[in-house]
Amino acid sequence: MLEKVRYEGAYPTRERADEAVRLVLAGLGRQLTGDERVDLAACLPLEAARVLTAQIPDTRPLTGWAFVKDLAARAGASLATTRWDTGSVFSAVAAHAGPELTGRILRQLPSGYALLFGQAELTQAA
Repeated sequence: MLEKVRYEGAYPTRERADEAVRLVLAGLGRQLTGDERVDLAACLPLEAARVLTAQIPDTRPLTGWAFVKDLAARAGASLATTRWDTGSVFSAVAAHAGPELTGRILRQLPSGYALLFGQAELTQAA
């Protein structure tokens, strides 16, 4: 997983890719609950699953943009860098999870995450 993130994100070192993975998976662990959380942890490599499941889910879910802003504040990084990190990690997460589980995860999360996973955000017409 780490090599996929390093390649997708064009990170210069494994250490930089590892920082991105830990930041984003910890954030996702604070957002994801229920069967989707358990099923995703089962799909990920052991260390990545530990980072995800070590987090206590927040009581109020964040939209995709608020998620990026929260991670940027925690990391002391720019929004652009954090958005890049999030997309790079979520690309690898989706590859491990597969389309069915990724769809379930996106249905659980508030709006704005589909784009972070590199997918279109489809909404129903009113």
